[in-house]
Amino acid sequence: MSFALYLTGFLIFIGGVAWGLVVAGVPTLYVAIGSVILLGIGMFTGVSRTRGKDPSA
Repeated sequence: MSFALYLTGFLIFIGGVAWGLVVAGVPTLYVAIGSVILLGIGMFTGVSRTRGKDPSA
């Protein structure tokens, strides 16, 4: 799976979570902070899961 596809799916997930939090009445600052944290987690997991195999191994 490519990194761009993984990150696109994670961005859709973050958008859904943020929308749900806004509808629930959570302050926008907390939604933004949580979204940035989730984006960082998504990038780290995306890089680790889509890393190519070492051809010399």
